[in-house]
Amino acid sequence: MTHVPPPNSVEQLMQRAEALAGLSLADIAKELNIAVPKDLRRDKGWVGQLFEAALGAEAGSKPEQDFLHLGVELKSLPLNAAGLPLETTYVCVAPLANVTGLRWEDSLVYHKLQRVLWIPVEGERQIAIGARRVGMPILWQPTTRQQQQLKQDWEEIMELISLGKVSQISARHGEVLQLRPKAANSKAMTNSIAEDGSMQQTNPRGFYLKTQFTTQILRDYFG
Repeated sequence: MTHVPPPNSVEQLMQRAEALAGLSLADIAKELNIAVPKDLRRDKGWVGQLFEAALGAEAGSKPEQDFLHLGVELKSLPLNAAGLPLETTYVCVAPLANVTGLRWEDSLVYHKLQRVLWIPVEGERQIAIGARRVGMPILWQPTTRQQQQLKQDWEEIMELISLGKVSQISARHGEVLQLRPKAANSKAMTNSIAEDGSMQQTNPRGFYLKTQFTTQILRDYFG
């Protein structure tokens, strides 16, 4: 795999991202000596990892922004034929224990979503993975209203977690942000607060952005 050094400025990052627009995933993978998987069932994060490699991101799976030195998070955004997001966007793992006193401004969700480089990409299942094309990148910062929506959802979800009601939180909770199980399989377990305040074992959860939120980002940018 060819190693791309981290970009030294947001401008350089954007130049690299814009240079990917119009290319197929196979074009990018060939340039980096990365094999294209036959399907994404086993390699769910492959597209995001390909973009990380192409743009010089260094965070990997560490709980921080992909371009920490620039304050930018990288997210791929698979779109359908109508140019709309196909799925919710994973943000980060949710804390399910030791959440007392945790503030929105100190949360990982807040930090990850302060500035996001969105890379739209064709996501229709019938298009072979290598043939999927990349769209124009969007460098996005939440508006005051979006920030407020995210904060409100996060606070409501975190309150339910702190009350030991994690098992009662469904994907319907939250206007723009939701909590869902996040694990390779249902056997993965982690500590969470039980209703009586003790610790219990449950599946890990992750925060996801709902598709209507990412649709709004696309509409604001592309009109």
